Amino acid sequence: MAGTYRAGTSVGMRRRTATAPVAPPSPPTRARGVPDAPRQLHRGMTLLATISLFIGTRTAWTDAMLSRPHAAGVISVCYASILVCAVLGLVVRTRRALIRVDAAVLITAVALVMCGYLLDHMGSDEGVLTAQAANEILHGHPVYGRPWPWLFGTPRVGITKTMSGGADFTYGYPPLTALLAAPVHAVVHSTAAATLVTTSALLLSSVLLWFLLPAPWRSAATAVCLGFGFLPHYAYLGYPAITALALLVPVVVCWPDTGRYGHLGPGGVLRAACLGAAGAAQQLAWFLAPFLLIGLYAVRRGELGPRRALAVTARYAATAALTWSALNAYFAVQGFSAWLDGILLPLRQKAILHGQGVMGVSYYFTDGSSRLDYYSYGSTLLLFGLLAVTLLFVRRLGPAITVLPWLAFYLATRSQDGYFLMMTPLWLAATATVPAAAFATAWQPRLPRVTGRRVKAALAAVLLAPAFVCVLIAAASPPPLNMSLTPRYATHGSRVGVTAIRLRAVNTTGTTLAPHFASRRGQGASGWWTVASGPATLAPHASAEYVVEPPGGFRSVPGGRSRTYLIAVTGTPMTITTADIPAASPAAR
Repeated sequence: MAGTYRAGTSVGMRRRTATAPVAPPSPPTRARGVPDAPRQLHRGMTLLATISLFIGTRTAWTDAMLSRPHAAGVISVCYASILVCAVLGLVVRTRRALIRVDAAVLITAVALVMCGYLLDHMGSDEGVLTAQAANEILHGHPVYGRPWPWLFGTPRVGITKTMSGGADFTYGYPPLTALLAAPVHAVVHSTAAATLVTTSALLLSSVLLWFLLPAPWRSAATAVCLGFGFLPHYAYLGYPAITALALLVPVVVCWPDTGRYGHLGPGGVLRAACLGAAGAAQQLAWFLAPFLLIGLYAVRRGELGPRRALAVTARYAATAALTWSALNAYFAVQGFSAWLDGILLPLRQKAILHGQGVMGVSYYFTDGSSRLDYYSYGSTLLLFGLLAVTLLFVRRLGPAITVLPWLAFYLATRSQDGYFLMMTPLWLAATATVPAAAFATAWQPRLPRVTGRRVKAALAAVLLAPAFVCVLIAAASPPPLNMSLTPRYATHGSRVGVTAIRLRAVNTTGTTLAPHFASRRGQGASGWWTVASGPATLAPHASAEYVVEPPGGFRSVPGGRSRTYLIAVTGTPMTITTADIPAASPAAR
C-alpha cells in the first residue's frame, strides 16, 4: 500500500509538473509593484536628450563669460538642471513623473537656445538677405531682382559664387520669412530681425512637436530639435529653411490620417495650409510635397476607392496651392518675372561646387570633369525615380517618405549637409506617429509579372539606374583643360605666397569655353582671380597663355602637407579643371 501510494504520488507530481502553467517573468521594462512605471525605453530617450544638452554648452558658457555674464549665469543653472534631470530620469517611479522630467529637459533646452541666441544673432548671408528683404517690404520697395552687393564681403557673410565667374547678391527665397521679419525689423533695425524669426520658429516648432508626439518620444524631439546644436546654429544664422521646418511639423505628424473617410476637416485643411506656407518659406518644402501627395493618395485610395481618394487629395493640394499663392501674390504682381527668377534662383544659378556629396569626386579627388551638368541631371532623375518607386511600392516605402526627398541632393553639384539635416525632425515625427501598419491597405499599381522581392528590387533598380549612369558619366569625364602652371612667389613678412600665375591652357573639348579662375585649399574656393592677360574664351582644341592674379595681389601658400590648387571653371557647359600649384622653391621661402 505504501509503495502504491508513493508511486501514485510520484506520477501525479510528474503530471502536475508537466501540465501546470509557468508564471511568466516580470516584464523587465516595468518596476515590480508599480503598475504605472515608465518603460525603460522612455527612460533611455530622456537620458539621451539630457546628455545631448551638453553639446556646445561649454563653448557658449565661455563666450558668455566674456560678453554677457548674466547669460553665463543662466547657463550654469542649466548645467544643474541637466544633472538633476539625469538623476530624476532614472529614479522616478511613474510615467507621469517622467513626463514632467521630459518637460524640464525641454525647458532647459529652450533656455540654452535663448542664451545661444543672445551670444550669436547676427546671421550669415541668408539672414542678412532676409533682413534686407524685410526692410524693403517695410518701405514698399521690390524684393526680387535687386542686387545688394554692399551686404557682402565680411568673413561672416559669405558670397555664393557662380560657375560663370560671378556671384549672386539677390534674394533667392520665397517671401514668407521676410514677411514675418518685416514687423520685427521695424523695431530691430538689423539682421537680428531675421534671426529672431527663425530662432522663434525653431523654439515654437520644438515645443509643438513635443506635445504632438507620444510621451516616450518627446525627449527625442528635444534632442533632435534643440539638443544636438546643429538646428539652433542654422536658426541663429537666419536660414529660411527653419521657418519651413516649423510649418512642416504639423503636416508630417500622423500624415496618413489626413482626409480619413473622405473628409479633410479642419485638421486636414490646417495641414494643407501649413504645407503651402512652408513652400512659401523655403524651396526644400517643394521636394517633400509630391512624396506626401503620392502617399496620401495611395492610403486614401486603399480606403475609399480611386474617385473619392483623388477628390480628397485634390482638395488637399488645392488648399496648399492657394495658401502658397496668397503669400506670393503681392510679390508676383509687383514684378512677376523678377519674382519667378528669384524663387527659382537656387535651382538654376549654377553655383560653384560645394558639399559632401558625390560631386566631390570631380572637385576634390580628381583633376576635374568636363560634364558637371550630368550631376544635376542625375539629381533630377533620382528625384523622379524615387517618386516612381514610392508610387509603385508605397506599402514598403511609405514610412520613409519624409527621408526619401533628400537623397536626390546627394547627387547634386550643391550637396551640403544642411539639405539633409535641417529636416531631420520630420524623420523623427514620422517614425513616432506613422507606423508601417498605416500602409498595409494602401493602393499600389498592379504590374503584370512583377511579383517577388527580386523582381521588385530589379524594377526599382531599373528606375533609379539612369541617375547613377549620369553620375558615372560626370565623375569619369576628364577635365576640359590641360593646364601647366608657373607661379610667381613673393614674401610678405613671414608668409610666402603667390602674386601671379602664368599658365598655358589647352581646350581638349569640342566646345568653346570661357574659363574663370580661383584657388582652393581644402573644401572652399577663394574669390575670383583677375585675368591680367589671356583671351576671354578658348575655342575648341585651341591653346592660350594666361596670367592670373589673386584677389588683393597676394595668396599665401602654406608649407607642409597642405596643398593649394588653381581651379578653372566654366558655366555653360559646367566644367572644372584642377591643377596643383607648385610649391615655392627654398630660395623663395
